[in-house]
Amino acid sequence: MPDEILFEVCGKAGVITLNRPEALNAVTLNMIELMGPQLDAWAKDDKISHVIIKAAPGRAFSAGGDIVQLYQWGLDKDPRFAAFYAAEYPLNVAIKRFPKPYISLIDGIVMGGGVGVSFHGSHRIVTENLTFAMPETGIGLFPDVGGTWFLPRCPGAIGMYLGLTGARVKAADALYCKLATHFVPAEKFGELEVALYLSDDVDATIAEYVQDPGKAPLQDLKNLIGSHFRKVSVQTIFKSLAADNSEWAIKTLKTLKQKSPTSLLITHRQMISGVGLSFEAAMRLEYRIVSRIVQGVDFLEGTRAVVIDKDMNPQWNPATLDEVSKADIDAYFAPLKNELLLP
Repeated sequence: MPDEILFEVCGKAGVITLNRPEALNAVTLNMIELMGPQLDAWAKDDKISHVIIKAAPGRAFSAGGDIVQLYQWGLDKDPRFAAFYAAEYPLNVAIKRFPKPYISLIDGIVMGGGVGVSFHGSHRIVTENLTFAMPETGIGLFPDVGGTWFLPRCPGAIGMYLGLTGARVKAADALYCKLATHFVPAEKFGELEVALYLSDDVDATIAEYVQDPGKAPLQDLKNLIGSHFRKVSVQTIFKSLAADNSEWAIKTLKTLKQKSPTSLLITHRQMISGVGLSFEAAMRLEYRIVSRIVQGVDFLEGTRAVVIDKDMNPQWNPATLDEVSKADIDAYFAPLKNELLLP
């Protein structure tokens, strides 16, 4: 069985390769536990001037955390279920804090846990094959791995829209939302990577390959999204969309109605809370939420319906927004006895 994650030194670059193409490079606990110490070593190594993270060839950079494994651990009440997040979130912080250029070469699908190991780096380079999404509300979770921090910093109410709906966006939108920093055509990615190996100035090297991704559809939708997704509650967002007869509003409301009510309410508060938080504080907040959410039923049911059985008919509990109380949501955000440990 090949290694799930590869580490090598190429010239002046430490190179990380996500190596599970058959599983869309889903991130495992093992990968997380290997990646953290390697980054720490490269940060201290004067021979390494920058880090590159890429994926084995295929249609995904990383489709997220290994949800199938997490589902099984959840069913079995395996302590590794909670341990996954206790390891993943500090890694996200380590990437955000990394003292050298951290260059993510993102070609294809990137969601959830894949976002966590790529979008917190200093240089986030995407291709025309990019599909970005934070689809967690559809499986009873919430947009974590730093979503509390980066989604509220999207223009207008776009972050709230992306977090609640799990909408998929392409390269131009990712740059417009400042989720990505550069666009380079996929056909140039290999050439760019090799050029970076010996680069003394990664910004200048990247600039030689950058192109214009074209117009961002979300830019045209910004005002429409804001008219609905700036509302004070999820319930009022639903009412606002229901009063709009446009095709976009009808489709968006239908999408929202498929999501976990609890996840929607958590995410709405999370997006509002994240506006004023530091990255570290955002990750501590996410750990509070995830520590409670993994004890509930919606994640297991959502994963069963969407990933395991694929019947796309999750039976959420509670089943409606009105059945979830403010006290229920407050409990997800309350301090923990054992808060997230960050270096």
